[in-house]
Amino acid sequence: MLNHITPPDKLFIEASEIQSFAEITTGDDPNEIADRIASCSVYIARTGKMLADAKYHLNAKKKEETLSIISKILKNDKVSKTLQNSLIDSICKEEQYLVDWIERLNKAVTHQMEACRSLLSYEKENLRISNFNGN
Repeated sequence: MLNHITPPDKLFIEASEIQSFAEITTGDDPNEIADRIASCSVYIARTGKMLADAKYHLNAKKKEETLSIISKILKNDKVSKTLQNSLIDSICKEEQYLVDWIERLNKAVTHQMEACRSLLSYEKENLRISNFNGN
């Protein structure tokens, strides 16, 4: 395996940590919102890499299982392509789950960052209005 590919067990652990981050509600403090935007940027980059790593593991497993099934088919009766794909999908369910989860985390953090930007703009506008009315 390539050295720069994160192993699946570590991806699961890291995805759990990012999931916890993604489930936190952002307050209305502009500094907190700005910090969250910065964190989201980091998590977007990281989950993108994690997704690529998870897909690598999924594809490796599919390749391994495809070769195994082909070997069994050559020894036995023919098995339909649909059945082959169903078998491979069921065998690779954990790898597919990891890919799907990380993909959703990447999208969730991306959406949170956009929401935080909107909140920050809203708070800046409130501050501008309050400073204007106070003068």
